[in-house]
Amino acid sequence: MDARAPLTGAPPRPPRQAHARRAAMLAAGIAIQGACAVFFTFDVLRDLVQGGGMTEAAHHMIELVAVVGLVIGSAILMQELRHQRARIRRVEDQLRAASGAFAELMQERFRDWGLTPAEQDVALMAIKGLSIAEIARIRGRAEGTVKAQLNAIYAKAAVSGRAQLISLFVDELLEGVPATAG
Repeated sequence: MDARAPLTGAPPRPPRQAHARRAAMLAAGIAIQGACAVFFTFDVLRDLVQGGGMTEAAHHMIELVAVVGLVIGSAILMQELRHQRARIRRVEDQLRAASGAFAELMQERFRDWGLTPAEQDVALMAIKGLSIAEIARIRGRAEGTVKAQLNAIYAKAAVSGRAQLISLFVDELLEGVPATAG
């Protein structure tokens, strides 16, 4: 992971293989149930045309119940598949929007505070959780320089340290997030 990578653009996508595998399993279940429903339907129709005794009527009733169950199950699976696909799209869209909103918010605050490009770089890396030593190594600067830049950032942002710097962004982002039930 490149620590200097901006937070703009689309975030890394969640593993789509798991989503695709689940969707494929649901689709396979729908196909199997649909095929069974077709088979049982033709079997029941064939049996009814050929006629039969009382025990065969019970047999037909059982097959008919199985057909109805398979059809209902297929409909439920299709609805669940549509629901899950729509939910995945909404969550991915929300994640992209939140990532973009966070990046925009940071850039706006950096401008408001009058951070230099170097300070913006250091602030971004600090927000990402890099240590002073890591920031210094990545930027090719002395740790003392990075500490001085962080102190300047904290002063311009009117905070006492990294935790308060991060909480400024989290608090501001959460102000616009509606509470949702689990």
